[in-house]
Amino acid sequence: MATKSSIHIKPCNVASSEAHNRRTAEYMRNIGKSKVYVVSELSANNEQWINPDFGSPELQMHYENIKRMVKEKTGRAMQEKERERKGKNGKIIKVAGCSPIREGVLLIRPDTTLADVHKFGEECQRRWGITPLQIFLHKDEGHWLNGQPDPEDRESFKVGERWFKPNYHAHIVFDWMNHDTGKSRKLNDDDMMQMQTLASDILLMERGKSKAVTGKEHLERNDFIIEKQKAELQRIETIKRHKEQQVNLAEQELRQVKSEIRTDKLKSAATDAATVIASGVGSLFGSGKMKKLEQSNDELRQEIAKRDKGIDDLKAQMQRMQEQHGKQIRNLQGIHNQELEAKDKEISRLNTLLEKAFKWFPMLREMLRMEKLCAAIGFTKEMIESLLTKKEAIRCNGRIYSEEHRRKFDIKNDVFKVEKNPADNGKLVLTINRQPIGEWFKEQWEKLRQGLRQSTEEPRKSRGFRRFIRHFA
Repeated sequence: MATKSSIHIKPCNVASSEAHNRRTAEYMRNIGKSKVYVVSELSANNEQWINPDFGSPELQMHYENIKRMVKEKTGRAMQEKERERKGKNGKIIKVAGCSPIREGVLLIRPDTTLADVHKFGEECQRRWGITPLQIFLHKDEGHWLNGQPDPEDRESFKVGERWFKPNYHAHIVFDWMNHDTGKSRKLNDDDMMQMQTLASDILLMERGKSKAVTGKEHLERNDFIIEKQKAELQRIETIKRHKEQQVNLAEQELRQVKSEIRTDKLKSAATDAATVIASGVGSLFGSGKMKKLEQSNDELRQEIAKRDKGIDDLKAQMQRMQEQHGKQIRNLQGIHNQELEAKDKEISRLNTLLEKAFKWFPMLREMLRMEKLCAAIGFTKEMIESLLTKKEAIRCNGRIYSEEHRRKFDIKNDVFKVEKNPADNGKLVLTINRQPIGEWFKEQWEKLRQGLRQSTEEPRKSRGFRRFIRHFA
């Protein structure tokens, strides 16, 4: 069964960078694995690569170099810590600090090589400008199985006398900064999805399907953990039922053995010799098979009790996370409602000011209408400002557009001016050569129609004249 590709990007803890070769993958913690072990016999398969182009292999020194670069390029110190600022609605907003060095955890195959992961890092640098600094391949981590693996499990193998399920993964550390601008690279959700696809293509892993294909919405982090814990809970309950069935079968077998012992004792009670033989047989069963079955049952009961306690702990943790998630959603909804209410108030205030402006300046509405008309005709902002603000006449050449006739008309040294409507002093009119623009457009339209009509009639007259000449020739 193919393993699905996955890459998780997180800020890199520079202070603990020396412990890279012992760091476990993020996803192992999310899905609730009990403990991750390192098998020293497999450590020889681990590989690592340090970028020789960034000077020192010490990440802390590279981090300090980035801080100086940001100061030189932007003139400001790099924001390392989380800070708070006040938003437009007066609420305090937390702004995350800069993460110039970030770490990605990749799931890999048993035969994945350092060159494969290095190729992935180089392609990330080519596409998004993030530079790989260090790569570590871990093939000695995983967890021990309690017994034999499931039949469909093709990954687990024996180490000595125990079965081991490996967790093959790689750590790749990126420089996330643009050293030309001193700013952090910005990758969106589409970029991260393309990075997942790139990992699956280069590392030959099975790509997880996107929500565009499955139609399912991706879960938020808390919901994702809850879903994983639910799946783990179902798996534990299945194991619990299996163990209970084993206990029931063992108890039935124990009762059958005890019944056989009682029967043997009753049959051999006739003579002292038979009693001694039956006692020996009973002792044989009691110290052998019976004692082994009772011990197995005790172990199973203890394991079931431990599983029950783990289930109760998971349920309590899920309840706490659901309550916390619901509280966060309610807080976000409250902030959103406050922002909407503030925007509604601002819109209402602006509408009130606009109504007052229309009342105090009666010609303002007409000037706005003239501005819209001039823009539709094709005038620039400077031309509109000359007509309305400076109240100057402008002389133009070119073509102007008529929305009524849906076409452009040619103009040549024509004079435009915004004047008061002689029929109504409260109205404005745009004139061209002292003529209202609407009348001018109608005249141009009629001239165009007449020209088209004449051009269609002339060919007909010429064909009739040629027929008349041929008839009398």
